[in-house]
Amino acid sequence: MSALLPLVLRRLARPQHPGPPRRLPSLCRPSSSGGSGCGSGEGLLGQQRLPDTQAGSSRGPSSPAPPARDSIVREIIQNSKEVLSLLQEKTPTFKPVLAVIQAGDDNLMQEVNQNLAEEAGLNITHICLPAESGEDEIIDEILKINEDSRVHGLALQIAETSLSSKILNALKPEKDVDGLTDVNLGKLVRGDAHECFISPVARAVIELLEKSGVSLDGKKILVIGAHGSLEATLQCLFQRKGSMTMSSQWKTPQLQGKLQEADIVVLGSPKPEEIPLSWIQPGTTVFNCSHDFLSGKAACVSPGIHGISPIAEDVSLLAAALRIQNMVSSGRRWLREQQHRRWRLHCLKLQPLSPVPSDIEISRAQTPKAVEILAKEIGLFADEIEIYGKSKAKVRLSLLERLKDQADGKYVLVAGITPTPLGEGKSTVTIGLVQALTAHLNVNSFACLRQPSQGPTFGVKGGAAGGGYAQVIPMEEFNLHLTGDIHAITAANNLLAAAIDARILHENTQTDKALYNRLVPSVNGVREFSKIQLARLKRLGINKTDPSALTEEEMRKFARLDIDPSTITWQRVVDTNDRFLRKITIGQASTEKGCSRQAQFDIAVASEIMAVLALTDSLVDMKERLGRMVVASDKNGQPVTADDLGVTGALTVLMKDAIKPNLMQTLEGTPVFVHAGPFANIAHGNSSVLADKIALKLVGEGGFVVTEAGFGADIGMEKFFNIKCRASGLVPNVVVLVATVRALKMHGGGPSVTAGVPLKKEYTEENLQLVADGCCNLEKQIQIAQLFGVPVVVALNVFKTDTRAEIDLVCELAKRAGAFNAVPCYHWSIGGKGSVDLAWAVREAASKESRFQFLYDVQLPIVEKIRTIAQSVYGAKDIELSPEAQSKIDRYTEQGFGNLPICMAKTHLSLSHQPDKKGVPKGFILPISDVRASIGAGFIYPLVGTMSTMPGLPTRPCFYDIDLDTETEQVKGLF
Repeated sequence: MSALLPLVLRRLARPQHPGPPRRLPSLCRPSSSGGSGCGSGEGLLGQQRLPDTQAGSSRGPSSPAPPARDSIVREIIQNSKEVLSLLQEKTPTFKPVLAVIQAGDDNLMQEVNQNLAEEAGLNITHICLPAESGEDEIIDEILKINEDSRVHGLALQIAETSLSSKILNALKPEKDVDGLTDVNLGKLVRGDAHECFISPVARAVIELLEKSGVSLDGKKILVIGAHGSLEATLQCLFQRKGSMTMSSQWKTPQLQGKLQEADIVVLGSPKPEEIPLSWIQPGTTVFNCSHDFLSGKAACVSPGIHGISPIAEDVSLLAAALRIQNMVSSGRRWLREQQHRRWRLHCLKLQPLSPVPSDIEISRAQTPKAVEILAKEIGLFADEIEIYGKSKAKVRLSLLERLKDQADGKYVLVAGITPTPLGEGKSTVTIGLVQALTAHLNVNSFACLRQPSQGPTFGVKGGAAGGGYAQVIPMEEFNLHLTGDIHAITAANNLLAAAIDARILHENTQTDKALYNRLVPSVNGVREFSKIQLARLKRLGINKTDPSALTEEEMRKFARLDIDPSTITWQRVVDTNDRFLRKITIGQASTEKGCSRQAQFDIAVASEIMAVLALTDSLVDMKERLGRMVVASDKNGQPVTADDLGVTGALTVLMKDAIKPNLMQTLEGTPVFVHAGPFANIAHGNSSVLADKIALKLVGEGGFVVTEAGFGADIGMEKFFNIKCRASGLVPNVVVLVATVRALKMHGGGPSVTAGVPLKKEYTEENLQLVADGCCNLEKQIQIAQLFGVPVVVALNVFKTDTRAEIDLVCELAKRAGAFNAVPCYHWSIGGKGSVDLAWAVREAASKESRFQFLYDVQLPIVEKIRTIAQSVYGAKDIELSPEAQSKIDRYTEQGFGNLPICMAKTHLSLSHQPDKKGVPKGFILPISDVRASIGAGFIYPLVGTMSTMPGLPTRPCFYDIDLDTETEQVKGLF
């Protein structure tokens, strides 16, 4: 043990003289632990030992020998230090923090408590409030500390008259290391002492008596002038020791008789002058636990009173040590809470109806839990969420730092066979699976979904919240706006687009000197480069920081980007299906001085910023990716980036909230992250890396994170593995491959399926031959997953028209094709209960060792990576590059981008490039019409044929059915 504790004990042993309490400085200063402190010493308990000269030193003949207080304190502190060391061996970054809120200038043994805490290895932060602080001001500080996840214990150094019930019960019971709250007292009275904090002062009294050799069994104990938690705790503890406990106030008429009967007297408040000490019998042990005594403002008993045994001077130091012990216990409980555990989740009950109502009727019939309750159930702290309304919240990325030592759960990807235009229900299967895992098997699980674009919501496809009794709720909030992430992407994207054209205009209409002077203006006589401009100078090899020091050539080089308008790849975006924005002319106003050019709008989710959001793993990484985005080439063929345009910081500001995943829930009250929604053709079509990483930490070891890949497995799954997993470093454990009898019949030669047109009878009547013939596509998709070494579980999404023979046939053929298992799923009609078999199959498959591998090495030439995907995944004979595609590949390779993964932009309706070729096309040549780059996101995307990035509206869009009830404000018609 260091010299701190012996020094403290020696100081306490010296005689001290009464006097006014030392005034603490009014200003708080940072402590060594990084908190704020007051005075030269910051204490935990804040109690000062009464000098021996004030306490009265005479003891009666039958009085017990004085306890070895110093050894007790040493033992407690040493034990606390050892326990904390063991905890820190497992979690090296863990160091408990005690916050002390003080109102007024009480000198409450500051130095002693600071030294005891340092000896045990704790940190302290001290909050000083004025003495006149009111109840609301004190509670405000308490509430802040309650929500600070860095603080594990909270003590109050406040005048006893100010300790109202409202203040005391504002403390979080789990941080109440003084045992003041009703919750802690209730647990103590109920007999759950191991689950609560007990008053250190009361414990110190009991400890000192027992260490003094006093047997409490049968003793008469009188507690005088105590109130609230101290009175209740003392009574409870003494009664448990077999003592006969009486409680009295100073003005009780029979006080003299009670004092004369008592073997032990505990003073809970200062003795009034009119009460003579002679009422106390010689040989009585007296403890003074009053607030004024413990703070050094009053004596215990008058000196020279013979025959009274006051060992109360030992209470304050021992209580301080016991508070340290409580702090270590609080930290240990907190660490235990961070470890993997099954959530205490209150799942919502379903009452499925038949026939199944519309999606929005089902959604509206279920009342979601308040999102703050859901967050607490899954282990999130209040300061780790930002609540939007009642049912949505953003989760802060600081959570990843807190849980960095937590083991990840199992990682499950839901993909699908080549779909019909109607979709085969990947989102529904994803939600049904997590409802089954958590609500029915009591396994921690999280669904991670993409945020849908509003374009399809008002177009043909409708929403993407799942369907039937496997949905994210409220589904209208899921499908409309959510927390504004897509709007933030739209704003950032269009700011960058505006910056490009504005820069071209200004460079075309100004001299080098004028342009430079406007880019680096003099403000209040000071001229300096901004941070991002200094970064550009460094990239240009200009090692100067003084704007006036640049040569004319350096000024020209710095000021002019010389963008070649014909190479601009950055388009404006809007989150609406608007076919007439597919090609436009901009800059036609006379004010643009002839700087017009052809351009286009894309749907917002096609923006590279959306792909950046989906692949980033931190705010720092996102900023770097945004800065790297290439928007065009200059006239020398060099890339022009967002950093060159000086807009990176502004883009990051617009995206600072969008980077936080959005927390929602399923119909059965299980958690869902909805975050990012990149296009599944020109981008990778997966939800965000950050949502997956946070979810994997929250479910913990033994839990499951289920995420979804857009389109068929040949597109979404391939990109998930080769792009997303490469960026995240995460290793998938299982692929759930979604199939439907309907889609298999289509691949077996059934008639075409068109959205909005009733299905032909082949799809509504049993046809085993069509099903068997179509299973070739299912077999091919299983083989694609096996290329990556991941086991496959086939989930047959059952429709009411499917027959038992068709279902059994699909499951049998899937197993023969190499699937680990194949099970029918009924979540759409009955919720998670209908996917319990799928959940068991996934758990079993996930228990097998993963042999995951990438399909190709990114160091291969771009052409070879494209060919590998075309041949191994799609089944093509070879690829054919257009001259434009070859030119782009040469340019990107020369610019240093040849080592990026490939993101193929291809139709999702066929394994080939021709949407009408169903089943498993063979022997085809895959045409590559163009190649583009998303350098910030980190991939090259070849275009297979023509690829629209702006959907159009059909003859009868979904918006015909969408309306608002103006009385109830309920949305109608969404699906």
